[in-house]
Amino acid sequence: MKTTLKTNITVKDICEGFVYNELEGKGLFGLSGKLTIQPEYQRNYIYASDGGKREIAVIESILKDYPIGLIYFNKVSENKLEVLDGQQRITSVGRFVADKFAIKDENGMEQYFGGMAKDKKVKILETKLLIYECEGTESQIKEWFKTINIAGVPLKPQELLNAVYSGPFVTLGKEEFSNSQNANIQKWSAYVSGSANRQDFLERALDWVSKGNIGDYMSSHRFDKNITELKKYFSSVIDWISSVFIDVESEMRGLEWGRLYEAYHKKSYNPKKVSEEVQKLYGDPYIKNRKGIFEFILGGSTDTKLLEVRVFDEATKKSSYKEQTTKAEKKKESNCPLCAIGHDANKDKIWNLSDMDADHVAAWSKGGKTTSKNCQMLCKTHNRAKGNR
Repeated sequence: MKTTLKTNITVKDICEGFVYNELEGKGLFGLSGKLTIQPEYQRNYIYASDGGKREIAVIESILKDYPIGLIYFNKVSENKLEVLDGQQRITSVGRFVADKFAIKDENGMEQYFGGMAKDKKVKILETKLLIYECEGTESQIKEWFKTINIAGVPLKPQELLNAVYSGPFVTLGKEEFSNSQNANIQKWSAYVSGSANRQDFLERALDWVSKGNIGDYMSSHRFDKNITELKKYFSSVIDWISSVFIDVESEMRGLEWGRLYEAYHKKSYNPKKVSEEVQKLYGDPYIKNRKGIFEFILGGSTDTKLLEVRVFDEATKKSSYKEQTTKAEKKKESNCPLCAIGHDANKDKIWNLSDMDADHVAAWSKGGKTTSKNCQMLCKTHNRAKGNR
């Protein structure tokens, strides 16, 4: 890959013809239209997502004569450049000059570019940037892009995949799932964690439709002119969740809904009864993992491991062990109640505490409580075989 250092390009040059579209994924432009600031493989603009701290820092750095770092352009042709690294910094500068945000002056007063003193405006506009123009094949450019960090914010896996498989499919995918202005984001956020700007919704949609094989799916659909299958599958999962669980709980966010959809969407559920069961489990003080409630119900309310039901404490275990062992020794039978009624060599075996597990006499799933009165010690073999019976 060939690189050429350019030291004569100013902020004013970059901002000439600057276009900032509030709808992410549509592309940003500068240098009188010659420069594409957000090519397909670039991440969305994220410097405004932390309350503007990072974009403000870029402007303050320029005013204090601090370097804002090297910027890399990909030279596509004589009259066409793309930002390879530096999109966030360039967009910050362009947005400020376009009066999209303000910084505070030495007196703590907010100042937009349009209202700044003339000398400060000139200082910003005449600041020269250190820019490398790079020339190479698509593979070389993207391989290099994959290795960089942008202003200390590492590229996320989906952002890297967008770079590798850039094309019409990624462009359409970003327009739908990486656009924070999309009215569906609020509904999706009940079940999907993360940020549209950082490609989390696009990643989840691809993960679900590809059954976890995102790279393979993006490769095979790279040049598709539509994302119909992707949108349809994602909507099917979201609609299924909201039809089964009529109450939206915070613990739903970020669950493996794609896997659960594949496993259970062909089963029928009564939403009203499901809601009652959810509320009952939410009110159970012995459940440690509320996130497991939804899969527990979908699976027929049998796999209690999903709920991490609170176990008996050590004092209760020792007390139950001592009581059972004392009685068993008097009767000359095993201190494991199930061994005692058996017919094998363990019928009268006295087990050590370390060889036994605490068990609910009445299974938790059938209303049994995690109290000393409902605790019995069983040998490990019988306890594992007992389950919820």
